[in-house]
Amino acid sequence: MSAARHVVVVGAGLAGTLTAVHLARLGHRVDVYERLPDPRVTARAGGRSINLGLSQRGVAALAEVGVLADVLRAATPMRGRVVHQPGGRLAFQPYGTAADQVLRSVLREDLGDVLLTEARSHPSVAVHFGTRLTALDRGGHDRRPVCAFTDEHGAELVVEPDLVVGADGAFSATRAHLVRGLPADVHQKALPWGYKEFAIPAGRPGDLRRTPDALHVWPGHDGLVVAHPNINGSLTATAFLPLTGPGSLAELTTEAAVRELFDTRFPDVRTLVPDVVEQFLAHPAGHLVTVRVSPWQHEGRVVLVGDAAHAVYPFYGQGMNSALEDCALLRDCLTGPDWAAGLREFERRRKPHTDVLADLSEANFDELRTRVASPLFLARKKADLLLSRVFPGRWVPLYTMISHTDTPYADALRRARRQQAALGWTGAATALAAVVTGLAAARRARREGGRGRC
Repeated sequence: MSAARHVVVVGAGLAGTLTAVHLARLGHRVDVYERLPDPRVTARAGGRSINLGLSQRGVAALAEVGVLADVLRAATPMRGRVVHQPGGRLAFQPYGTAADQVLRSVLREDLGDVLLTEARSHPSVAVHFGTRLTALDRGGHDRRPVCAFTDEHGAELVVEPDLVVGADGAFSATRAHLVRGLPADVHQKALPWGYKEFAIPAGRPGDLRRTPDALHVWPGHDGLVVAHPNINGSLTATAFLPLTGPGSLAELTTEAAVRELFDTRFPDVRTLVPDVVEQFLAHPAGHLVTVRVSPWQHEGRVVLVGDAAHAVYPFYGQGMNSALEDCALLRDCLTGPDWAAGLREFERRRKPHTDVLADLSEANFDELRTRVASPLFLARKKADLLLSRVFPGRWVPLYTMISHTDTPYADALRRARRQQAALGWTGAATALAAVVTGLAAARRARREGGRGRC
C-alpha cells in the first residue's frame, strides 16, 4: 500500500462518493467538491432523475463496501420487462435464465444518499457542497496539480492535492481541463432524442399493466416510454421523443399537442395516468449523450471515472453499474506507490470495455423502440433462453453476461459472437423457435383433447 496522500474528488455523485470511500479505506485523505447544494438540506429539483437498474456489477460494488443491504431496502426487483403492445396486449420477457437473475430498480437520489452517508462516515473524508471547479493545472510527475474552486458566496479556494479524480458527470469540467492543450481525442455524440418524466400511480394487486416487479416498455419507431417500478408500487416513467420535427419535444408545448401524442401513440398510458398531460408539461426535458475520451489520465495526477470518462445512453441500464465498477478497479490500481503507472493501467484495462458498452447501449435503443414487440425478436429470445438451459455454462446469452455477471463488456460481446458463429445463429434460432412453438401447440392440443373426452 502507498503512503497516505491527499486526493481531491470533483463531484459528489455515485462514482465520486464511492471513490472517496475506497481511497479513504486505503488510508488517504479525501476532499470531495460538489457544485450542487447538499441534497440532505435542499429540496431536489424533480423531473430529471431516471431510475437506475442495479445489476450484478453494481450489486458487487455496493456489497464490497458494506452498503448493499441499505440500498436494497430502497429498491424493488425487476424480473423482466412487460411490453405494452398496440391494442393493449401485454407480453412479459424475463431478464435472466434463472429465477435469481433479476435487476433492482432504485431512485438515483436514494442510492446517492446511501453512498454519501457512507463516505461521510470516514473521518478522512470531507464533502464540500456548492463549490464549483473553475481552474485546474494538471501538474506533472514531479509537480502536484492545482485546483481552483469558487463557492456559492463567490469566494475562491485553491487546493494542491496529490491526485484529482474527475467524477463530475457527462459534461465534466475536470475532463475539459484535463485535455486542454494535450493531443487528446474527445468525442461527444448527442442522441437527437430527449426525454421527460412522469409518475404512474400504483395499480390494484394483479394488474399486469403496471405490475411493480418489472420494467414496462411502450415501444414505437417515433417514440418510446419506459417505466421503472418503485417500492411504493408506483412507476417512474420516462418518455423518449425526438428533439425536433413532427411530434417532437419542440412541438409538444400545449395541452392539445401532448394529449394528441398520448391518444395516438400511447393510449394505454392515458388510461393509467389521467394527469399525464399536466405532468409532461410541468417537467423539463433532458438530453442524452455518449462521451468517449482519450486519455483518461495524466501522469499520476489527474484521472476520470464514471460518466466523466465514458458516458453512455441509458438503454442498456449499465451506466451506473459500470461507473461503480470503475471505482473498485481504480482502487486496485492505486494500491502501489507508482500512481502514474497505476492510472495508465486503469485506463488500459477499462477503456476498451466501456467503448463496447457505448456501442451496446446505442444498439439497445433501437431494440427497445422497434424490435421488442416483433414475433421474430421474441422467437430469438426464446431460442436464446432454451439454448442456455440445454447447454448450461456453455451457452450464455449476451444480456445475461452483461447484466448478471461481471464478465468484462468486450469479453462478453466476443463470447456472444463466437456462440452465434458456432451454431449458425439464424438457422439455429429459427429451428429452435419452431420446436418451442410446436411443443407449445402439442401441449395445447393434448389439453383440449383431454377436455373433450368423457
